[in-house]
Amino acid sequence: MKRITKNKVELLAPVGNWECLRAAVANGADAVFFGVEKFNARVRAKNFQMDELPTIMAYLHKYNVRGYVTFNILVFENELHDARKLVRACIDAGVDALIVQDMGLVEIIREMSPDFPIHGSTQMTVTSAEAVEFLKPFDIEVVVLGRENNLKQIKTISDKTKVPLEVFVHGALCVSYSGQCLTSEMWGGRSANRGECAQACRLPYDLIVDGERKEMGNIAYVLSPKDLAAIELVPELIEAGVYSFKIEGRMKSPEYVANVVSKYRKAIDEYLAGRDYEISKEDLRELEQSFSRGFTYGFLKGTNHKTLLDGTYPKSRGVLLGTVKKVLKDGVLCDIQAPLKRGDGIVFDAGRPDLKEEGGRVYDIRKQGSKLEGEAQEGLIEIVAGRHDVNLTKVHVGDKIWKTSDQELERRLQKTFETELAYRSFPLKVTVTGKVGKPLVTQWFDEEAGLSVTVQSSIDLEEAQKRPLTSEYLAEQFGRLGGTIYELAHVELHVSGDVIVPVKELNSIRREAVELLVNKRQEPRKYTVNTELTAKKKQLAKGNVPTKLISLCRSLEQIEASCKTDVDYIYADFEFTKDYPQAVEVARKYAKPIALATPRIHMPGEQGVLNQILRAKPDAILVRSLGAVHYYLEQKLDIPLIGDFSLNVANHKAVEMFLERGLDRITPSYDLNIQQMVDLLGEAPAQDIEVVIHQHLPMYHTEHCVYCTFLSEGTDYTNCGRPCEEHRISLEDRVGFSHPVRVDVGCRNTVFNAIEQSGAEYISNFLELGVSHYRVEFLEETGEKVTEVLSLYREALQGKRTGTSIWKSLKATNQLGVTRGQLIK
Repeated sequence: MKRITKNKVELLAPVGNWECLRAAVANGADAVFFGVEKFNARVRAKNFQMDELPTIMAYLHKYNVRGYVTFNILVFENELHDARKLVRACIDAGVDALIVQDMGLVEIIREMSPDFPIHGSTQMTVTSAEAVEFLKPFDIEVVVLGRENNLKQIKTISDKTKVPLEVFVHGALCVSYSGQCLTSEMWGGRSANRGECAQACRLPYDLIVDGERKEMGNIAYVLSPKDLAAIELVPELIEAGVYSFKIEGRMKSPEYVANVVSKYRKAIDEYLAGRDYEISKEDLRELEQSFSRGFTYGFLKGTNHKTLLDGTYPKSRGVLLGTVKKVLKDGVLCDIQAPLKRGDGIVFDAGRPDLKEEGGRVYDIRKQGSKLEGEAQEGLIEIVAGRHDVNLTKVHVGDKIWKTSDQELERRLQKTFETELAYRSFPLKVTVTGKVGKPLVTQWFDEEAGLSVTVQSSIDLEEAQKRPLTSEYLAEQFGRLGGTIYELAHVELHVSGDVIVPVKELNSIRREAVELLVNKRQEPRKYTVNTELTAKKKQLAKGNVPTKLISLCRSLEQIEASCKTDVDYIYADFEFTKDYPQAVEVARKYAKPIALATPRIHMPGEQGVLNQILRAKPDAILVRSLGAVHYYLEQKLDIPLIGDFSLNVANHKAVEMFLERGLDRITPSYDLNIQQMVDLLGEAPAQDIEVVIHQHLPMYHTEHCVYCTFLSEGTDYTNCGRPCEEHRISLEDRVGFSHPVRVDVGCRNTVFNAIEQSGAEYISNFLELGVSHYRVEFLEETGEKVTEVLSLYREALQGKRTGTSIWKSLKATNQLGVTRGQLIK
């Protein structure tokens, strides 16, 4: 098996069904990624079945295309058995790699096979060289970086690691860091970490600034990014050290796959061939036509909050034609800026995408009243719409017109993959030797796949009386490879004397050689499989471990109030780490131990933030990213490191891994409901688990700054004027709840749920299972409120109050009430 190396470039395509798979192969993908049944981040896609894996991989390997199975979700305790079954099926089918999020699953795969390839999913939230290094013991073959890394950061990471890096280059953008979005989980029990994203970021929100609604005109989609299109950055990405160019879209059409793959294939090949290549306006329009919410470079060229989103619509629009100049009796007049013809689909955009929009097929096009044949390129054009499609009384001057579909383009794209004969072919080299009285020996070399076969004639060679065998004649006969995946590149003939071979024999040799080579291509890759798996001995709690109540505070007032209670530990999670020394000073005054929280994201060059935390001399550190975990472990600190929820621990294998690597406690992922928590605690060492029993759930965590975008003329932290220090923003949803938006030291935003979440009713379950560390988190609460809430939970831990009575007390005193959140589902 050929190992992936950094000096190659791979074009990686999404496939959601067989048609998409064929479209990717036919249009030049080096590799494809796809989901199998339920264990992937697109459970709403059609996905493939486990028993299809051998057929899929044989098909892909026939064309020398790699196939990666997406296992990029968190795996719960009761799913580990089924997870192992899928891993084994992938190994047996010769899958080229599993794309994995869950660190527990990484452990399981390595226990099952030391050499089966693992790719670290973007859901791992890997954004620094330190995070890549954390994964080193698991021999991760490729790491998919976060979509928020820019070109300079990618280059920095690439220079510091030997691991090939994969980067998203085209398709939908998540506003939240992958692996760090809990919105769907909070609001609908449909976790993004489980492949069930409900796309709440595509919904409209009102901007509430300092308690007042800000007038935003027709901008309502403040969290809905444009789509990523980095085709113009292909040279810079290659030079930055990107190995794999990843296209998003496992729920898109085969025409989309064919279109995007073919365009990026050309851009990559042209650059690697040393030719100047500039994508044409026509190619860009065709990319927009397949699917587009408007295109952006995302963060690849650096942060520019003004260009990341449009704000006026959340869905695919296609190509902008122009605006309505005049409404006619049977259509509209438009100064078009893109080609248009009969049969194209259009929609009229009146600035209310949440309502039904007028649109349909173009019935006719005219110029100054005269019918036009063919395609109109630009200028004032009268667009005639089908009278049953468009109600022209609802169309107004100034409405935008979008070209939503192009049937001619779709037919052209379909032709690329509708017949297998149109697919790629591979060169063959043949060496032929022999002499009279012996069989003809032919050696066939498929160098691209690294394969060769030897086929002999079934009869001995005879001396030629008239027309001896020549290289030209062999090339003619062996070159008849139509209908196969091969084409003849070269023939070498080395025979003693003049010999003759019947054409029937040559045809038979050719067919046998091709069949053998194709069969070899389709053979499953072979991996080492450990047949005896030794289960690690479960660590049990030693006696009665006293319960600890922890207060996470986001202001000095909250810390002061917490310190005056009998709380056992203080956590400080401030917006700015420069304020941490004050937090430590207050805790020291009251002789309370204090841990300081790291940011959830660790980018290249941000070690200063981690060092600033150390300089504040905390008693422990609440660690929130793989990069920070690795950085602090390398320091060999003599203070505890506590893994937070953002490490996405969902099963006992992940708990064991982090504890073995050096963390002192683990906070499970917020994706777990009460039963899943109970299952985890039944297998993991409960005394090393910390449970959050009260909080405002952090829903989105995003590089996109709402403060900079809507309260500043600037584009990023260097010129925004820091409105976050003067104002408080909340996002009001359609129901009327206002969700606070807070920044961190890296200017990243966290959108917190408006309603507090309480796990009070489950405290008795956790106590029974041996959990000893309980965390209460505060957001905007006053010191008085902090004292009240901590008192309630202390009484619950002491058995003086039931969880239900606490629930009722919280519900009665909170203006918005209180929710059980994801625990109840």
